[in-house]
Amino acid sequence: MIRFASAPVVAVIALVVTFAAPVARAELHLDLTHGQVQPLPIAIPDLAGTDEGTQIGHDITEVLSADLERSGLFKPLDQRAFVDKDTATRTPPNYANWRILNAQALVTGNVTVQPDGRLAVEFRLWDIFAEQQLTGLRYTATRDRWRQIAHIVADAIYKRITGEDGYFNTHIVYVSESGPLQHRIKRLAIMDQDGANNRYLTDGHNLVLTPRFSPTSQEITYLSYARGAPRVYLFNIDTGQQEVLGDFPGMTFAPRFSPDGNKVIMSLAVGGATNIYTLDLRTRRAVRLTDTSAIDTSPCYSPDGAKVVFNSDRGGSQQLYVMNSDGTDIHRITFGKGKAAYGTPIWSPRGDQIAFTKIEGGQFYIGVMHPDGTGERLLTSAFSVEGPTWAPNGRVLMYFKSTPAQSNGSGGHSHLWTIDLTGYNEREVVTPQDASDPAWSPLIP
Repeated sequence: MIRFASAPVVAVIALVVTFAAPVARAELHLDLTHGQVQPLPIAIPDLAGTDEGTQIGHDITEVLSADLERSGLFKPLDQRAFVDKDTATRTPPNYANWRILNAQALVTGNVTVQPDGRLAVEFRLWDIFAEQQLTGLRYTATRDRWRQIAHIVADAIYKRITGEDGYFNTHIVYVSESGPLQHRIKRLAIMDQDGANNRYLTDGHNLVLTPRFSPTSQEITYLSYARGAPRVYLFNIDTGQQEVLGDFPGMTFAPRFSPDGNKVIMSLAVGGATNIYTLDLRTRRAVRLTDTSAIDTSPCYSPDGAKVVFNSDRGGSQQLYVMNSDGTDIHRITFGKGKAAYGTPIWSPRGDQIAFTKIEGGQFYIGVMHPDGTGERLLTSAFSVEGPTWAPNGRVLMYFKSTPAQSNGSGGHSHLWTIDLTGYNEREVVTPQDASDPAWSPLIP
């Protein structure tokens, strides 16, 4: 079973070396509040190194550049156009050499393999037109964590220029699908947010659905048919151990953790009705939050744990509702026209938006709205798009998109995609097999 270290694996040291700009100029900054942003031209030469460090520096640079480019906010320049071949070892850089390429930012740095085999990676971010260093950091980590260092550097650059946290040093847990449509094999899988380091957590003997991370990223709750009937399970990534959450008489499904990680909220179907329950993970005490003869499902806490959004057909069609976390003050927030239906709501980590799946006129949509139901915006649509999940900075959504199945058994494939909150920069995240039900982890410490 795959294991990930729970303790911090990267040490960070701030580089306090700064250089005064000869002329006072406005500091480089990207404003993300005004729709589509023109990508920022940024030069990223290979990090310098000797012997083994040379190749590692090249690999880190490739991952770092790819992270920034995929965000849609940065445009890494072609290294073949670089005039200054010794930039990585020159401090400060020759700004004029980069202004002629219209680079607005520059990343320099080096990689050293220390005597104990650990890596020491140093980088600096420069504002070319203001002629000043924006930030500088030094990381140490074991050699097998070089890719994680690349993601951490990308996060640092993203935050320094946008003013908001990055999302590159994260994991995605999802359902990997293979086999014929009539007999799909579904396994839990985990990978880096860019699709690298894909690993399988279950063997495919039992159907699994809707995996969700705990706030610490060390546990996953999900639905499994391991004992014949659908049950909610808890999976520990460190140990590979899994356990069923409660011996309930009916079917349990749609689990999510509370923001503090102490509870799981889920649906329980008994006697033709489906209601929402919480289960305290310490006492194993279950509390029912809703009590109707309808179907209440897909509950999700607000980031502060004070509210819960869920979907229900109690009003005749599948709509979104919000209630207090104790089940009081239930009120409807969507009023889709005709047969429009809403599902799979998930609260943004920022608390300002709820993402959802919408079905209207035979078309599927991924959209967002304010927590009171106003300001609905549909970001993307297709034959079938479902299951949005937020990046931890609340700026990017991931979901899965499916193609229609043909009568001859072909088609019916599903893949993971991301899109910016503004509705731009839609991109596929490549996985070894078909993929569905993604869940984004918090930033990895």
